[in-house]
Amino acid sequence: MSRAGFSCALSADIWQSKYRYLDGAVPEESVADSWTRVAGALSKHEAHPEIWENRFRDILDAFRFLPGGRILAGAGTHHRTTLCNCFVMGFIRDSMDDIFERLKESALTMQWGGGIGCDFSTLRPRGSLALQRNTTASGPVSFMTIWDATCAALMSTGSRRGAMMGTLRCDHPDVLEFIDAKRVAGELTNFNLSLQITDEFMTALSENGEWPLCFPDAKVSKTDSRLLQWPGADRKIPCRIFERVPAREIWAATMSAAYDSAEPGVLFVDQINRHNNLHYREHITTTNPCGEIPLPPYGACVLGSLNLTAFVRFAFSRQASLDLPEIERVAMTATRLLDNVVDCSGFPLAAQKAQAAGARRIGVGITGLADALIMLGHRYDTDAAREIARSVVERVRDAAYLASTQLAEDKGSFPYFDKDAYLDGEYVKTLPVSIRDAIARRGIRNSHLLAIAPTGTISLLANNISSGIEPVFAMQGQRRMVNRSGELEVRKATDHAYRLWRESAGSDAALPSTFVTAREITPDAHLQMQAALQPLVDNSISKTINVPESISKDDFETIYLKAYELGLKGCTVFRDNPVRGRILSDQNEAMIPGCPVVAP
Repeated sequence: MSRAGFSCALSADIWQSKYRYLDGAVPEESVADSWTRVAGALSKHEAHPEIWENRFRDILDAFRFLPGGRILAGAGTHHRTTLCNCFVMGFIRDSMDDIFERLKESALTMQWGGGIGCDFSTLRPRGSLALQRNTTASGPVSFMTIWDATCAALMSTGSRRGAMMGTLRCDHPDVLEFIDAKRVAGELTNFNLSLQITDEFMTALSENGEWPLCFPDAKVSKTDSRLLQWPGADRKIPCRIFERVPAREIWAATMSAAYDSAEPGVLFVDQINRHNNLHYREHITTTNPCGEIPLPPYGACVLGSLNLTAFVRFAFSRQASLDLPEIERVAMTATRLLDNVVDCSGFPLAAQKAQAAGARRIGVGITGLADALIMLGHRYDTDAAREIARSVVERVRDAAYLASTQLAEDKGSFPYFDKDAYLDGEYVKTLPVSIRDAIARRGIRNSHLLAIAPTGTISLLANNISSGIEPVFAMQGQRRMVNRSGELEVRKATDHAYRLWRESAGSDAALPSTFVTAREITPDAHLQMQAALQPLVDNSISKTINVPESISKDDFETIYLKAYELGLKGCTVFRDNPVRGRILSDQNEAMIPGCPVVAP
């Protein structure tokens, strides 16, 4: 290690610009100092803090466990920030007062460093009569532009890079306007967009049927309405049918926009709600900005990931293996660490604090999967690789759930826990009998425990390991990053496994076939990896399926259809395109639009 504990200059720069705390009594001189700060802060809610500080410090060493960026940047500091990575905002009632109250809440949350998700389905469609005034509504997309401008204004004041998710129901009358909202470069640039797709819509699509576009209206006649569970309502309510269009028209528009501009993604909301551990008290319609955390109104979540490359023994040899018992041990300690974050974090809004305290949602995940597979001698796109990934996540799941039952015995179950209803959940029914029995006896501390996040920046911090469960983007390339002074800089980026291989095999040695990049992975292999892990994850998975610019529209559409058939909770596909540019840059190319930016 060099440069304060890093093996590459880029990682040292990331620590310096994003996570190093300089305002304390003694400025941090190495990443080890940052670990000490974080471990000390998160152990204060323990009966024996000195014991748990050492245990938390132990799993942070050598980048074995990587807490989310908000935790690394904020824990143990005097900064007015939240330690939660992501939030979903409250439902936006269809009145001007409520719209701007929700906008204020969103601004406060982003100012504190939280990414947000917003469901705009509650806003009446463009051209309809506005409530209580003889004016016509401008529609949800028009109000999204106000959120987008607010996010941009906050970024200009020095806040962290903004991140928002905007969603809309597939039966909202403005659905086609929403689908096309980001076709033009520069529009809604601070939003990710996802369309809420229901099982009923997918049935209508498969039957080539018509699809009713609706919006709530208490005065509508039965013949012109449908009873629907609309966002913000606690029961099914009458919704006026504005028109009926072929389901195929909406789907074709979605596929065309995603093909041309990489958005919108899709959320299979019935699948999300069917497998929600809090199915008995929540109806979820949106997620955090990257999609790995479906959340109710004012929901929040804290995240952290096990770095699988740190558990590989005898890398690149025939004896290469994963230290599975150590993965389990670290996962159990990480569960306790993240549970403490709920108590240590500040919250911009009282409603967010109440939701976080009530559910105590956390998301233990993995990162560095692709590099770990390379170090173990497996191609990403093989059955063997998927089985390794599945086995690891299964062990992380069981360790996290067991740790949470033990925490419940020590500290109590989460307040929203209803034993019988919880154990009747579709996901909880898939847990091993021994864990279900432990939940029945002890309770459980956290409503949700698993999430696989994109981990982009914390993976760069950990010596540029591959991020989340994504394949390696490029063995060598460039990253644009914003330094502490706000200046844009370009840094060389070398993949962790590639660097280790070159150090051991030499610069002229031929790369083994296991060194496969995202461009070489078929869309089906991307889907199969996500599908192998989704049944084990109680929250969700952030996964982008990278496809070449040359892919046909028919093959592109097939990816989404298969994602639904495989039971995924969502799907995002990125095709190199003129609007969004290209996501990759290797060492032989100039820096190009679309190359990821790392901001402080």
